[in-house]
Amino acid sequence: MEISPLQKERLQYQPKLPGMLRGGIANISVQEGEETQSVADQEKIKSLFPLTYGKREITFVKGQNTAPAKKQVVGVILSGGQAPGGHNVICGLYDALKAANKDNVLLGFKGGPSGLTDDKFVELDDAFINAYRNTGGFDIIGSGRTKIETPEQFAAAEATAKRHGLTAVVIIGGDDSNTNAAVLAEYFAAHKSGVQVIGCPKTIDGDLKNDDIECSFGFDTATKTYSELIGNIERDANSAKKYWHFIKVMGRSASHVALECALETQPNICLIGEEVAAKKMSLSQIADQIADSVVARSKTEGNFGVVIVPEGIVEFVPEFGTLISEINELLAGEKTAEFNALPTWEDKKAYIKKGLTEASWNVFDILPENIQQQLFLERDPHGNVQVSLIESEKLFSQMVAKKLEERRAKGEYNGKFSAQHHFFGYEGRCAFPSNFDADYCYSLGYNACMLIQYGYTGYLSKISNLSKPADQWVAGGMPITKMMNMERRNGEDKPVIRKALVDLDGKPFQYFAAHRAKWAVETDYLYPGAIQYYGPSDVCDLTTRTLALEKGE
Repeated sequence: MEISPLQKERLQYQPKLPGMLRGGIANISVQEGEETQSVADQEKIKSLFPLTYGKREITFVKGQNTAPAKKQVVGVILSGGQAPGGHNVICGLYDALKAANKDNVLLGFKGGPSGLTDDKFVELDDAFINAYRNTGGFDIIGSGRTKIETPEQFAAAEATAKRHGLTAVVIIGGDDSNTNAAVLAEYFAAHKSGVQVIGCPKTIDGDLKNDDIECSFGFDTATKTYSELIGNIERDANSAKKYWHFIKVMGRSASHVALECALETQPNICLIGEEVAAKKMSLSQIADQIADSVVARSKTEGNFGVVIVPEGIVEFVPEFGTLISEINELLAGEKTAEFNALPTWEDKKAYIKKGLTEASWNVFDILPENIQQQLFLERDPHGNVQVSLIESEKLFSQMVAKKLEERRAKGEYNGKFSAQHHFFGYEGRCAFPSNFDADYCYSLGYNACMLIQYGYTGYLSKISNLSKPADQWVAGGMPITKMMNMERRNGEDKPVIRKALVDLDGKPFQYFAAHRAKWAVETDYLYPGAIQYYGPSDVCDLTTRTLALEKGE
């Protein structure tokens, strides 16, 4: 297979490990901390995970390795959406297994969790692994979104484990995938299968974080990739001085990506969904906020600017959430076919008006027609509006255009407003990982092997002190149940890992809030440029602005 010059060079990169994981497997000891409990709903979580709940958090330290000698046959699974660095988790796991015992085996189950239930796998060896070091993507074994949750799936997973003599399974995924890892660990423990389960924290959205997980892998690379593109657009905007660019970035349930990109590039406007929800802002108020910046800049800087919009912004707008709920009810069951049979959009609008409350109709009525129609596109498997299909960047640019015309009629605005639209999502999910993510992911995989060797199950591989150089990072593990609470999912109470939203009292948002008024009016753009892989450490190994601010650096 032909490879690019960059990939050829990146294959040679040697990822950095935390200090306590250096010096050989024989010199890694374990130190146990306090017993843990879940973040909420302790009794309920404990009852669901009686065998894996309340375990102690652990830290690896330099010292004699006291783990019992044992041949390991480990399965690894990539679960959920892609994130840069996933290949290095597998490489770190593989290298540690082989360093511990050259006869250890690593099986890659193909296509996500279904690879375990369907027994589709490949045995990983040096030649196979070496082709994927420090590369982006999940193509080494593929990924999938299957959840192992039915009795038949659990039985199939156990049968696969017995067939191959598996001693452990490592699941690399986000909050749902690691919740599933905890459930699988409990099942294997209850059935005395002898199979350990270890999770690794992945998601570019940045919402798998807490007091223990400082950062999910992939977030650093993805936000640097988006920030490069946003910086390029800012420079173009400042050069041409004739467009307002509305840029949507990934982040369905939280605005971490948007906030980090704003800290990296200093756009004129960045919407933060959590703030919109806290202030109960309406669509009209959001449009007015953007229009204020457009008007102010037209008088001093010119008719150009940049707006960052998180992917899930409309779900944070209370009135929009109510509208979506009413639409879901309006088209429940066979009503969808009745609605789709109406011959014209005007007929459909009359049907909609009749079925909505006055307040929701007023919200619907101010939406541009193309956005109105997007609310009635293909439904999700549960019959609900697919909010992710709504082009929110176009929604707000069109609403702003309308606001500006109203202001023009009052003599409050005489500028020119032309909009361009962008959505940065897939561009960042499989990028070559930054040095930070290459190091972090390799450490997560190496660390996962140590958790297996010392017999832990239902644990998340944990690397902390991430704002410091890699040799000062701390390796260890935490019980996945510590991160859990009960939430309502599809009409049932389910144990899930709590998602982390943007903390409006946290230092990253507070820094943004302190500077955004200036950014809204002035052209104070930052141009971060491409990810740097080679050069001074203070350029190549920087972590995110979010993490640096959280740690006071």
